[in-house]
Amino acid sequence: MTGCQGELAGEEFEVLIKDADGKTFIDETMTAPDHGFLDLWLPRDETYHIAIGHDGKTTGGEISTYEGDDTCITTMQLS
Repeated sequence: MTGCQGELAGEEFEVLIKDADGKTFIDETMTAPDHGFLDLWLPRDETYHIAIGHDGKTTGGEISTYEGDDTCITTMQLS
């Protein structure tokens, strides 16, 4: 069995997720669990714009939840 460890376990992040119509789905401060990754559960068959901030740095982009889409996204880097 293999696993991944994120670099910012226990750190707080500002998370904003809006659906394709611009409706806010999540707007909250979240704490990364021990494995260091944020766990986000989003409804299927939608496209979302996500913005994440931590310690003055940000990242974001578009993610979707259609069949065949990635369920684990580890490419967003804070800058």
